[in-house]
Amino acid sequence: MRHPRVIIAGVGLAAVIAAGGVIAASGGSPASSTPSASPGAAAATVHAAPAAVAGKTETVLVNVQGLPLYFYRPDTATKSFVTGGLARLWPPLTSAAPSGTGVSGKLTVLNDAKGNQVAYNGHFLYTFTSDHAGQVTGQGFQNFFVATPGLAPIAGSPAGTAPAAPAGGGLGY
Repeated sequence: MRHPRVIIAGVGLAAVIAAGGVIAASGGSPASSTPSASPGAAAATVHAAPAAVAGKTETVLVNVQGLPLYFYRPDTATKSFVTGGLARLWPPLTSAAPSGTGVSGKLTVLNDAKGNQVAYNGHFLYTFTSDHAGQVTGQGFQNFFVATPGLAPIAGSPAGTAPAAPAGGGLGY
């Protein structure tokens, strides 16, 4: 079942793209599509915080603004497959020197076309334009799952060789 906000966000994104613009991750207004438009482009702090996930309070990874962070299941440890319109709806977390507080996983950076893309245990991290601090609205949508402190390392990452499939029945936590 699709969440009404996800459908509205998708319709809004289509309207903006049809008008020749893009949506910035910070507020939905027209903006540049450069990597610096994504949250945390200069400095990123990843930490664990409570958030509402499918009606339950769970501990998830969040960025410095408190927005939940997601991973994209098709990504590999060395390649992000989130591009174009998908990247505008799910902006990558970028930072040259990310830091983690209260998390035990390994933060790494891959310099690619999106800039210095941040990964946790080898999983690239993204925000969702429809989310608010403390509330997860994109869980399971378009193959994105909320990242948690216990997210198993992705195969081929510097953090380990565990499979990338989320725990908990495909819900990512």
